[in-house]
Amino acid sequence: MLPLLQQHMGITHANSITTEPSPSPRPPLLRLLPQPRRRRHAHAKHIALSTNCKCASAASASASVEEDDVAGGLGYRHPPKQIQEILDVPPNPSYLISPRRDRIMFLQRTAMPPLSELTKPEIVLSGIRIDPGSNNMRSRMSFYTGIIVHDLMDSGTLGPAKEVHGYADGAKINFVTWSPDGQHMAFTVRYEDKVDNSVNLSLWVANAESGEARPLCISEDIRLNAIFELFVWVNDSTVLVCTIPSSRGCPPKKPLVPFGPRIRSNEHKNVVQMRATKEMLKDLHEEELFDYYATSQLILLSLDGTVKPIAPPAIYTALDPSPDEKYLMLTSVHRPYSSTVSYKRFPKKVELWTVDGTFIREVCDLPLAEDIPITSGSVRKGKRLISWRPDMPSTLYWVEAQDGGDANVEVSPRDIVYMELADPLNGEKPQVLLKLDLRYRRISWCNGSQALVYEHWYRTRRTRTWVISPDCKDVSPRVLFERSSEDAYSNPGSPMMCRTPAGTFVIAKIKTNYEGTYILLKGKGATPKGSIPFLDLLNINTGVKERIWESSKEKYYESVLALMSYNPKCEIQLNHLKLLVSKESRMEPTQYYIKAWPDKTQVQITNYSHPYPQLALLQKEVIRYQRVDGVKLTATLYLPPGYDPSKDEPLPCLIWSYPGEFKSREAAGQVRRSPNKFARIRSNFPLLWLARGFAILADPTIPIIGERDQEANDRYIEQLVASAEAAVNEIVRRGVAHPDKIAVGGHSYGAFMTANLLAHAPHLFCCGIARSGAYNRTLTPFGFQKEVRTLWEATDTYIKMSPFMSANKIKKPILLIHGEDDSKVTTAMQSSQFYDALKGNGVPCRLVILPFERHHYVARESVMHVIWETDRWLEMYCVSNSRNIQVMESTVDTTWSPAREALALYFTKIYSLSKLVHLAFAQIFHQEVKK
Repeated sequence: MLPLLQQHMGITHANSITTEPSPSPRPPLLRLLPQPRRRRHAHAKHIALSTNCKCASAASASASVEEDDVAGGLGYRHPPKQIQEILDVPPNPSYLISPRRDRIMFLQRTAMPPLSELTKPEIVLSGIRIDPGSNNMRSRMSFYTGIIVHDLMDSGTLGPAKEVHGYADGAKINFVTWSPDGQHMAFTVRYEDKVDNSVNLSLWVANAESGEARPLCISEDIRLNAIFELFVWVNDSTVLVCTIPSSRGCPPKKPLVPFGPRIRSNEHKNVVQMRATKEMLKDLHEEELFDYYATSQLILLSLDGTVKPIAPPAIYTALDPSPDEKYLMLTSVHRPYSSTVSYKRFPKKVELWTVDGTFIREVCDLPLAEDIPITSGSVRKGKRLISWRPDMPSTLYWVEAQDGGDANVEVSPRDIVYMELADPLNGEKPQVLLKLDLRYRRISWCNGSQALVYEHWYRTRRTRTWVISPDCKDVSPRVLFERSSEDAYSNPGSPMMCRTPAGTFVIAKIKTNYEGTYILLKGKGATPKGSIPFLDLLNINTGVKERIWESSKEKYYESVLALMSYNPKCEIQLNHLKLLVSKESRMEPTQYYIKAWPDKTQVQITNYSHPYPQLALLQKEVIRYQRVDGVKLTATLYLPPGYDPSKDEPLPCLIWSYPGEFKSREAAGQVRRSPNKFARIRSNFPLLWLARGFAILADPTIPIIGERDQEANDRYIEQLVASAEAAVNEIVRRGVAHPDKIAVGGHSYGAFMTANLLAHAPHLFCCGIARSGAYNRTLTPFGFQKEVRTLWEATDTYIKMSPFMSANKIKKPILLIHGEDDSKVTTAMQSSQFYDALKGNGVPCRLVILPFERHHYVARESVMHVIWETDRWLEMYCVSNSRNIQVMESTVDTTWSPAREALALYFTKIYSLSKLVHLAFAQIFHQEVKK
């Protein structure tokens, strides 16, 4: 008992949570504001559960942390062991199916990269982050560690595993693709030189039958350029590759003396609105660097090692061979560049070349596009989304806006879809495929008789699906589906696609005993009882549907992933249909199956073990409740294994959410989740605290509704608070959450939500965790999320929504976490300034800045520390919170003085001592009884 008493009374501050030295020279930057006049209450919170060793440990840890903060010595920390074990579980492999559906490869992955992967130098140019030591690669690229290939047998089972081999251990694998005939796989291999830390990147090819891999090119003069698209298969034996021009020398050096001042001018009164300009080109030197790193020389590289240069060096951003393997569509960007927009809006040129290197023509050369309005639905002027028609040898199609790309302009038609041959004969003009009054989304091609065209308009949420006959001018287009894009219940699904021998994808035609043309539609199947994925057989001529399969409703969640039947003409007999499906339940992880018609038998092809067996019996329930204005809401409630609300005390609870916008109350109230899905903790961070005895309310719907002509954000605070209040009332009513021990948290816009809830609904939550948020909307004046009005058009809304403006209203403790290199509009400055505002108003708060991290945290050290910080915060301000403390805060004079502080500390420690003595005697009595 003595060590426990010493620990709690502050005699010793031994930290019970594992501490490891940081491999990085920079530990997380911590800025902590203890609240002097509340310190006695903070101690009282530890006392409230002082009989719980976990809380005593947290108290000791917090004391140690505060000492480290003062000394500036806090390094990276690890969370409790039961959480570490979950985080360190390696992810399941990814998979790629061969073009002919006769093989499947599994790509092995690692869990989390070390922080050292993030500390390497990088150059930021026009929204691109480049690793200068990698021979032209993007920085911080994830990678695979191995490739396993299986044959798919006629019975649906997998053949023996064949490990791709030939490269050295420790290689990092990227850009894995099948050849069009499925006989080979191409991929890159990179090694790090331990002497000079440079990276050697090379292109490899492996035989699918044997698994033997070899470098595709051994010439040291050919170096890959992976800044944009690296390579693409042109045919079964040739790849088109971006390489570094042989004439390229050393990177341009920044002049010691600047050429002149930086000048940005708008004397022509152009209207240019951008939401973020942080990583754009800043000066002439950065323009030269962009040219240096982004310029590529294209080569055709054959499996026999033959090399042939093609086209002049340029900044190629996309490489697209035609389906008949005769032409290459090459997309590049060029000067003049911009300091306002990213490379995606630079002047863009699209050219056609033959595969043997002959220039055919220029399809378009679009000017710099700085003036695209921020209004949803606004697009670039001129030809856009230029693509090859997948069911034809070499036919192009594209779309052009008729409103100048400005969604604010009322015009009919708004978009026109065009089509023409790659090399038009006798000067033929492009053919008009379809005129659209909404904004074009995409086309799903079937053949010359059928194709589906999708259009959408965000303001009204209207979406239409047209059936057109591309090669039959006398057949009029007709509407197949028209609905609200928000209405999940009416979503008909999307067509199942079949891969052609050319490597393109078209809609699979299903052969039945009935007349007409049939296709398959797969969908998520949202219903009031939860999502039930389905597969429908659709007569595209009549619109009549027949449901031929749907997921189990009682226990499992099954989903159609891919069509496994192969036919060169993409015509599949219904009785010979084969599908790849996934199957999971609340307690069983996802497994993959081959399902075959007509009997719909299925064969399991994977057997993954439960990644966290300690939580195999967790409890999950999709709950429904109602907001005060009648809007129906949904959330997923998780409870720890073995917890019984009818017998056990209410739990501390963490609510984690992210608001969404809707145009109708009905759509906002729809259920878009399933109670039968497996709880993937890696992708759902809050569920970690099930291992710590918390109840978790995951993703409670927070709908912000703006019906008809209303702007949703004009009532943001009102609807936000109402949604949160409904969620809290429901879990308290169920008896699973202690009303004084409910914490709220979120990431990005969820962090923004968290801060607003602590400011405007302080009665609901005991503390908050806000990660990577933006808190001052005046710093994002050209819109945010779905808000398309500018600060000057909706000044009151911007100010009212900004928790920065309400920092003086926040009283509950809030933990702020941010990546130092966050490149989105949610820059680290947002958290830093919000922390200063909170501190200036005496709010209990803590700011953690993670070196080298961006908007999402990836390094193992960073992730572990974030979890440690969160766990510490929840232990101190959620688990240890009590109503008595709140009453004391509201009724006792809180004017702080050293004498009051000392007296409060004295009484809290005496109270703590009495509790611990009581616990000790109870344990002694219990032991005597057992004897």
